[in-house]
Amino acid sequence: MFFIGGFHLAARTRLAFPLLMLLAVAVDWLVITRQGMSFWQHYCVSPAYWCLIPAYFALWAGGVWLRRHYRGAQWSALARLLPALLIAVAMCQLIAQGSFYWISASVAEPTVAGWFKNYTDWLGPYLRSAALYVAAAAVIQVAAERLAAPRRQPHTG
Repeated sequence: MFFIGGFHLAARTRLAFPLLMLLAVAVDWLVITRQGMSFWQHYCVSPAYWCLIPAYFALWAGGVWLRRHYRGAQWSALARLLPALLIAVAMCQLIAQGSFYWISASVAEPTVAGWFKNYTDWLGPYLRSAALYVAAAAVIQVAAERLAAPRRQPHTG
């Protein structure tokens, strides 16, 4: 969602990113407390939780970059979208997963090999999930552009 937000709300980053970040925290809080657990005692809410801000901003920045280079629904846009999404997701995962692995108390004996295995184990599913959201948004974007495009009248001679 942050990649999509960066694309569509790039001009309003100062307001939109913090609001989306607050929404993400609210969703975490709701999910955790609805399970009868304390938000602050949940294993996911460690000192590493603060690192989600730069992690999600990496996704946001990828969307902003794509928006700045976007010239409409063309094949060249797809050629920019794929590496932008891959880099943004890889950076987000590096920050979020890396900080959780190294900073939280969830890993008893962290090692570089253990971190790398964990990173590569989770990168694929995280990328797949992000790609599905972005693909759905891209389909909607293309459809909206096509619907908004002026209709060409057949030339009768």
